[in-house]
Amino acid sequence: MKDNDQEKLPFVVAITGASGAIYGLRLLQYLLESGQPVDLLLSKAAQRVMKEEHDLELGNEVESKLLAYLKLPQAVPLKLHPLNDYGASVASGSYRTMGMVVLPCSLGSLGALAAGLTENLIHRAAAVTLKERRKLMVVVREMPFGHIQLKNMLSLSEAGAIVACASPGFYHRPESVGDQIDFVVGRVLDQFDFDNKLFKRWKEDSRPLVQSPRQNH
Repeated sequence: MKDNDQEKLPFVVAITGASGAIYGLRLLQYLLESGQPVDLLLSKAAQRVMKEEHDLELGNEVESKLLAYLKLPQAVPLKLHPLNDYGASVASGSYRTMGMVVLPCSLGSLGALAAGLTENLIHRAAAVTLKERRKLMVVVREMPFGHIQLKNMLSLSEAGAIVACASPGFYHRPESVGDQIDFVVGRVLDQFDFDNKLFKRWKEDSRPLVQSPRQNH
């Protein structure tokens, strides 16, 4: 997405209850810092994961606490939608968006999306994205995959979704966990044509070799 766009279409971000909420949080932070309007869908299970992995308790002040955690001002272009609000903008195909990502995508959400279920607003927004032929990306953070999960991923791919795993590369010589997170988030942004420099791309200027954990002992 180019910086000189007159009017940016909103981008739909869903964070579900898989381990790896940091990926969704970092994506949200990057988008809002860039001035990109975001429609956010946050499952209850995702909030539980944030509490377990980041000591982030959102309670009844979800939006304000989330922005404070991300060190963002309250005036950023963010819309947080309750998951039971089927009258929300993202529930309608006539509401124009640039696409949707589910990051991370839990196995339960994966199954619901593959089956075309609409038990909450995340499912409905994803179904709308597919039927309107917009980009839908689901990023699974799980291992290993069972037969059912593999079939669900194939079903989504055949329906037009982009299916990926939260699998950071190492050719960019990551020096921190943050570098690995940014690699995954940067690759997600690439799929939606967001210009970003979150990670060193293949054949760019080299970085110093990072010692492996074994070498540090």
